[in-house]
Amino acid sequence: MTEQRSATLMLFAGAALISLSPVWVTLTSVPPTVSGFYRMVIGGGALAIYLVVTRRRLALSRHAWALLIAAALFFAADLWCWHRSIVYVGPGLATLLGNLQVFFMMLAGVAFLHQRPSVAQWIAMPLAIAGLTLIVGIDWRALPADNRLGIVFGLLTAFTYSGYLLTLRAARARSSHRSAAREIAVVSLITAVLLGLAALTEGASLAIPTAADAGWLLGYGILSHCAGWLLIAGSLPRVSVTQAGLALLLQPTLSYLWEVLLFARVVTLTELVGAVVVLAAIYLGSR
Repeated sequence: MTEQRSATLMLFAGAALISLSPVWVTLTSVPPTVSGFYRMVIGGGALAIYLVVTRRRLALSRHAWALLIAAALFFAADLWCWHRSIVYVGPGLATLLGNLQVFFMMLAGVAFLHQRPSVAQWIAMPLAIAGLTLIVGIDWRALPADNRLGIVFGLLTAFTYSGYLLTLRAARARSSHRSAAREIAVVSLITAVLLGLAALTEGASLAIPTAADAGWLLGYGILSHCAGWLLIAGSLPRVSVTQAGLALLLQPTLSYLWEVLLFARVVTLTELVGAVVVLAAIYLGSR
């Protein structure tokens, strides 16, 4: 197997593992903030063990630490919003909404980096709105209150996720480390502390009620967070931009598929067309 093919398999395997994230959240019976806390504790802890075993030093500057703390604040807000969106509108739509971060990233590029969007990106924005309209319906007021709340949380997920990616990108830009494992481990553990404090403030218990819940949370932390991100981070320097864009689409596509297969979601033709339109918009926006 060539190195290129191996990297491609790593990339898509990582995307497939991350696509299971909303499935674990749906299966576990713990509150949304608590499931986010355990994702970060388990996943961040596994990454920390990986760094110790491979004898990799942190060697992070003060500037990098400041950016990683900012990234953790965004990521904690991202998971807080996303997990609630999953509860209200389901794994598939919540993940689709979260992946609209590509448009917030594009707007940030225009506002702060003076980047000019391409023609494809300008087309992608109204395309995404049209696709979402097909999925959720034209009459916003006719939607159940929970659905409207879930969509709002999903859009907030996209906004906070873009903040996380931008601050993490800034931290990585000055890093001499080839792998992002150090930065992701640090962000994960700081995020765990923030979500733990949030859960206690909400009056939620951090106790895991059943063995099944413990299993779902272990899968969430180790498979989706730790293994998924390590595979993606390790493969990105060796794959093409097109392959990276396709992997970006694989996560929401599979999350939608898991919801249909595992939770018997009934999908109408209109919703299916809308999902395809949104995925096309995300692909164009990420180009």
